[in-house]
Amino acid sequence: MDNGNAPQSLLFRTPPGFFRERIAPLFPQVDFKNLRPTDLVRILIQAVWLAVFRINPPPPRPHVHMRWWRQRITRWGRQVMRLVPQRWRHRVTPSRIRRHLEHLAKHDVWANRPMGVATYLLTVGILVITIITPFSLLSQLIFMALLWFIALSVRRIPGNLATMILIVLSAIASGRYLWWRINYTLNWDDLLDLTLGFVLLSAELFAWLVLMLGYFQSARPLRRQPASLPADPSQWPSVDIFIPTYNEPLDVVKPTVHAALAMDWPEDKLNVYLLDDGRRPEFRQFAQEAGVRYMIRPDNSHAKAGNLNHALARTGGEFVAIFDCDHIPTRSFLQVNMGWFLRDPKLALMQTPHHFFSPDPFERNLGNFGAVPNENELFYGLVQDGNDLWNATFFCGSCAVLRRKPLEEIGGIAVETVTEDAHTALRMHRLGYNSAYLKIPQAAGLATESFSAHVGQRIRWARGMIQIFRLDNPLLGKGLSLPQRLCYGNAMLHFLSGIPRLVFLAAPLAFLLLHSYIIYAPAVLILLYVAPHILHSSIANSRIQGKYRYSFWAEIYETALAWYIARPTTTALFNPHKGSFNVTAKGGLVPEEHFDWSISKPFLILVVLNLLGVLFGLWRLVDGPDHEVNTVLINLGWASYNLLILGAALAVAVEARQVRQAHRVEFDMPAALLMPDGRYLKAETRDFSLGGMSIHCKEHDNLEAGMPLQVSLRVGARSYAFPATIARRDGGLLGVKFQELTPRQEAELVQCTFGRADAWIGWAAKRPLDRPLASLREVMAKGLTGYQRLLHFAFPHHAQPLIGHARGLLGYLASFLPRQPAIP
Repeated sequence: MDNGNAPQSLLFRTPPGFFRERIAPLFPQVDFKNLRPTDLVRILIQAVWLAVFRINPPPPRPHVHMRWWRQRITRWGRQVMRLVPQRWRHRVTPSRIRRHLEHLAKHDVWANRPMGVATYLLTVGILVITIITPFSLLSQLIFMALLWFIALSVRRIPGNLATMILIVLSAIASGRYLWWRINYTLNWDDLLDLTLGFVLLSAELFAWLVLMLGYFQSARPLRRQPASLPADPSQWPSVDIFIPTYNEPLDVVKPTVHAALAMDWPEDKLNVYLLDDGRRPEFRQFAQEAGVRYMIRPDNSHAKAGNLNHALARTGGEFVAIFDCDHIPTRSFLQVNMGWFLRDPKLALMQTPHHFFSPDPFERNLGNFGAVPNENELFYGLVQDGNDLWNATFFCGSCAVLRRKPLEEIGGIAVETVTEDAHTALRMHRLGYNSAYLKIPQAAGLATESFSAHVGQRIRWARGMIQIFRLDNPLLGKGLSLPQRLCYGNAMLHFLSGIPRLVFLAAPLAFLLLHSYIIYAPAVLILLYVAPHILHSSIANSRIQGKYRYSFWAEIYETALAWYIARPTTTALFNPHKGSFNVTAKGGLVPEEHFDWSISKPFLILVVLNLLGVLFGLWRLVDGPDHEVNTVLINLGWASYNLLILGAALAVAVEARQVRQAHRVEFDMPAALLMPDGRYLKAETRDFSLGGMSIHCKEHDNLEAGMPLQVSLRVGARSYAFPATIARRDGGLLGVKFQELTPRQEAELVQCTFGRADAWIGWAAKRPLDRPLASLREVMAKGLTGYQRLLHFAFPHHAQPLIGHARGLLGYLASFLPRQPAIP
């Protein structure tokens, strides 16, 4: 009989002193009082090494069970060694095996090409067998529990090998789900079920294809570093800088021109051209005053691409650097990027990130600027770096350097599509030229100012990529390697996600409203196959994308754009010549907060339909048959999740007030305050803009609002002073506003701020990595915020009680989820 003190595990049936003195020292890195899954894996690996390779041998008198297992595993190892030919046995020794295992753990598994190919073939074979093998209900549960245990065990282990394991686990779970869906879940006896089931299955197959291509594209980013230039600047090549503009305000263009002139490059090898398709006299006058060359053309054919080609035919630099007129380069841009061109004569393109110092509509309207990676960050932080591994970097139209010779060989910038940049890179790749990507922000610009402008920009990108797919399909034709074709293909598939996203948003309504079984299977089986597919893909993507895209935020970005990219992409598939280039508005203001009812119509329709589905589902729970309860609950959960995502999309449609003409950029750098009485006060900036600064000064006792002063900033060994006035004071924190600056002072201010070589280095270093549950909590909160704002603008006098109840309910539910740590 158990007396209450009997040991609960085999380990502790030995005396405590024996365990503490003999067993625990074998595993010095394991905390036996707080065991984690990773500790269990570590113990297992160490135990195998103890038994087979006799590394760190156990004490002379081990426990009888450990001795039995050691003898058994050693015998198995000797039997395996007998299978090895005699002439190879001297190579297969425990020490050599241990060295190879340690090498694999520390290095990339693909560094050795034969081993990489063999690993790939073996993995594919195992994957196929694992995916198509049918399991019973219990076997599926045990198998997925094993995969889940392995995923939790390796997800925190650093290195590329753990990432590859998570990808394989995700491929297994997703593959088994889709194999099961295709073979067992379509109701062939009901036309409505079959039709809607095929629609959902097609959307799922599309999502799976994009998922797998995404793993291929971004699992192993290259992380290229700058290449050095010759010590003698006379050996550096000549560079023409093109700054195209059409209808942007002069205040937006000025900083870009000033920063381009201040680049660290020999003056006789640098030519800056302002390409004005607006043909404005004030731009001509500014170009003359700034010392740059002003260029216009007789017409605006082919928009930006035509503007660049016109300049290309009338200039002669060996290289061409292109900047959108709002993208302000740093002084080090050319020195950082040009080294690779001298190292590789076949290099035709060097692309750098598009960094934005102003919030995009998602960041501004959701209030998470700097706290959550923005929509662009995944592409410029990870995807382009992954493309670089396969020599498939895309030209993005700005912040890039191109070699003139290959550009002229392809006939200049492509004009057949509205995404001339990506098409130009594709043509150069077809001719065998190389591309490169440096993930070092060396320029920064303005994000779109409103959600409607953002949608318009994405429509153009989507239409253009599908035009390329139809007119110059990267999957066909000569000149591209298979990885290049896959990278280009995945980029184009991304813009076809509008219709699949709408299918997922409407799918639960098939059962809730129409009582159609689009997944014709018991609810328990659905959970056993769907849950591992979703969980493993979430874990793998969180591991790969954690710095650049938080979990569940892609749902918001894609939902907000799905309706608007679905139509132009479908049109471009059938009529690729339809559509024209549209310029993205920059530098605008939003005088008052308002709800954009026009652009939110698709979201409102989907919200109403999902609400109806939830109401019908609750009715089915009350009056429906008992055997459908689990199915109703699954679809209710799906529809509720869709409502949260749609709520976040509605929140984006509420345009936040934006009245600041010059955006502030957080940046700490030394400064000094020169007072009218001759005093010199040391200070430090907290943020800056072209209109003023926030400055912290310890000696602030005699400083008052309205007091004139000069702000002194240093670049290298030179100091510059700018007249300003104290606009406000909060203790030692001063808000200063620059007075009327001369053109020369404006140029010097750009050099001291936006043009600094370190202006954008480490801008997101303090942001924490992704935590999926905490991210889910944030997304839920944004969903509630969307409905709160909708009620506020729809019923301004009656919304508060409803908002209060909804807040309380969601706050209670969200309390069970962890929070994302704040940026320190």
